Amino acid sequence: MSSFIHETAIVSPNAEIGADCHIGAFSIIGDAVILGDCVHLESHVVIDGITSIGDDTKIFPFVSIGLAPQDLKYGGEATRTAIGKRNHLREFVTVHRGTKGGGGLTKIGDDNLLMAQAHVAHDCHIGNEVIMANAATLAGHVEIADRANIGAYSGIHQFCRIGLEAFVGGYSVVVKDALPFATIQGNHAKCYGLNRVGMRRRGYAKETIEKLHRAYHLLLSAKLNTTQAVEKIKDEITDCAEVDLLVQFIETSKRGVVK
Repeated sequence: MSSFIHETAIVSPNAEIGADCHIGAFSIIGDAVILGDCVHLESHVVIDGITSIGDDTKIFPFVSIGLAPQDLKYGGEATRTAIGKRNHLREFVTVHRGTKGGGGLTKIGDDNLLMAQAHVAHDCHIGNEVIMANAATLAGHVEIADRANIGAYSGIHQFCRIGLEAFVGGYSVVVKDALPFATIQGNHAKCYGLNRVGMRRRGYAKETIEKLHRAYHLLLSAKLNTTQAVEKIKDEITDCAEVDLLVQFIETSKRGVVK
């Protein structure tokens, strides 16, 4: 099927446009851009740099993707932006390309929702089924695991990680790694324990939820330091992949974890 390109759009002849795409009025598509099939751009979208957009992604007005990062160390080197399939990027979202010092790639997976004014800075890596609410902001080099939720107007510090299915409440400032399956909120953010409601909604087994709840009790309420709590979790809680993931997340943290 042929693609629709509005007469006011500026599309480089070198760009690769998939089947059945829609490029709305006053949009600009750069030389090294690749759009998959059924990508839908509303009006006034700008995509530049070495950027790929996956199939069935919908991008709303005034979104900017793949432009140079807001990093004074960036010297114009050829770096990339990669966005997967079935994403929704709402109005005024900005996604900047990577830097040489950060690995050269800003990456967004599949099935994500970035609400209006969300910002993804250079060298961030976002997994799948992530929700970033309005004006949520990622500084450079942030990693967001699958199915995490970043609340409106929250800011995530450089090099932080947000764990699997973590829930970061609105207006939070996160300066350490946010634990998987946890509820995180505040300025500076604190951990308020296991997101039990979210886990039940996701269909986790009752036994899994109880084991994670015990692990979080040891981390947050048992008057143990983090090292002591982790050792006690290893000794007491076995045969649970989610608890093992939590322990691994803590042990591999470089910034420390939100407690």
